[in-house]
Amino acid sequence: MTTNAQPQRSLGQLVSDLSEQTSRLVRAEIELAKTEIAERAKILGAGSGMLVAAGVLALYLLAAVLTTLVIVLDLWLPLWAAALIVTLLLLIVVVVLALLGVKALKKASPPAPQAAIASVQDDVAALKGPSA
Repeated sequence: MTTNAQPQRSLGQLVSDLSEQTSRLVRAEIELAKTEIAERAKILGAGSGMLVAAGVLALYLLAAVLTTLVIVLDLWLPLWAAALIVTLLLLIVVVVLALLGVKALKKASPPAPQAAIASVQDDVAALKGPSA
């Protein structure tokens, strides 16, 4: 009868091994997370670059569309009138967008959390009690 006689390890050795394996596992997990984040950052960078390029090309497209509109209007109107009409249309769009933007900014200003402040003030008043 042969018994697999493995030497008994002491509790201290087992705890030491556990500590070393745990730290090795944590380091490996951190390295995996770093690698994964780096790969995703590369993909995000490439995607962001493509979106910026699309935005720049969209501005050129807008200029081309506006030029085409002027040319089409030039078929019925003098060139100066066609350009003036397109310019005035753009001005109207810009003014409306600016007014909506200012309205949104005023609605969000000041950026203090008003509801949270009111809630804290109510809590302080409740803690002070009816005598205050």
